[in-house]
Amino acid sequence: MFVKLLRPIGLCVALTAPALVVRATGAAPAPLLGLLLFGMAVVAASFVLAWATEAAQVDISGGLAIAILAVIAVLPEYAVDLYFAHTAGSNPEYVAYAAANMTGSNRLLLGLGWSSVVLIGLAVAKRRTGATVRELTLDSPYRVELGFLAIASVVAFVVPATGQISLPLGFALLGFFAFYLWKVSRAEVGEPDLVGPAATIGRLPKRPRRTLVVLLFVFAAAVILACAEPFAHNLIAAGTELGIDRFLLVQWLAPLASEAPEFIVAILFAVRGKGDDAIGTLISSKVNQWTLLVGSLPLAYLAGGGGTALHLDARQVEEFLLTATQTLLGVAALLALRFPRWAAWTLLGLFAAQFALPGQTARYVLCAVYAVLAIAALIRNRHHVLPTLAAPFRRSTEDEQTPQPITTAT
Repeated sequence: MFVKLLRPIGLCVALTAPALVVRATGAAPAPLLGLLLFGMAVVAASFVLAWATEAAQVDISGGLAIAILAVIAVLPEYAVDLYFAHTAGSNPEYVAYAAANMTGSNRLLLGLGWSSVVLIGLAVAKRRTGATVRELTLDSPYRVELGFLAIASVVAFVVPATGQISLPLGFALLGFFAFYLWKVSRAEVGEPDLVGPAATIGRLPKRPRRTLVVLLFVFAAAVILACAEPFAHNLIAAGTELGIDRFLLVQWLAPLASEAPEFIVAILFAVRGKGDDAIGTLISSKVNQWTLLVGSLPLAYLAGGGGTALHLDARQVEEFLLTATQTLLGVAALLALRFPRWAAWTLLGLFAAQFALPGQTARYVLCAVYAVLAIAALIRNRHHVLPTLAAPFRRSTEDEQTPQPITTAT
């Protein structure tokens, strides 16, 4: 069984080797080459983290495992974004990069990630049942995660309203994330449905499995810590050489690379007909980003020599407002624990529109469109608003323990 793991793990180790050699020797490759080497290492390490975290579901509760998976899978993004925030403490120019990376990853996760797995899940359900499927449904326990995201999405509007991410807000968000982990950790341990290398690891005897999981965690974390900073440097330098807007480069390319493992895991769930698990994983990731990631930014900024608040300029305020309104629409559309096809196409279309319609006016127009659609979805799903907001603070109920169907057909 160990031999079966050599190929995928060995490939990831091989992909990280060039970057680690460059880092150890202190060499300074050309920006494009450095971007390729360090980006490749970060993505490879992310796959290792994803496999290890999935396999860990054998030993810990499913809810907690999903939460940890969501954190670990986007750890490269956290490393890059916190580096930007830390550097901004001594170089104010990097404040824009920290905001760009965070907002870009958030909108990418919901606009592209949520939509893609829903559409894939619906296509798989249609192929299996032979009937047209209009919406994807989630199990009742996912209302807890959705409740945390709903509260975090409302709190997120504090940032564009005040034009800053303050230290008190950061501590509050970190505390809310700790409460979230405590809440999901109370779920019962179930039998995980693993695939690929994670499944092979999960079938190992208890002691070798746990030892290997820990070793994979340590290896991947070491690679990310070694490569995140030079990856960020080369990203900006490469954008300058190519004449690309560095803000947009940091906002979209870095998150796309760092979140690739998470997207792949979610797509695998969707392809296997587990669309609810796919969306559940991405919902947990959104909770992590709006709490752990945003809450950590002012701490990293302070540690880097900055003040007690990360101040944003007008462009960054627009980006945060656009991200917050997009999140609000995603939550509102999902309040009934049903993700309709129209919502997936709408989120995907609006995500694509921001590239076709750049500029300040277009961003505010998109904010208004997201807000209007969110209000309409809130009115339609109004009976689910209070139960969702209360879900994180309730004990498990009979409703939460009753499974729902995976899909709804016409």
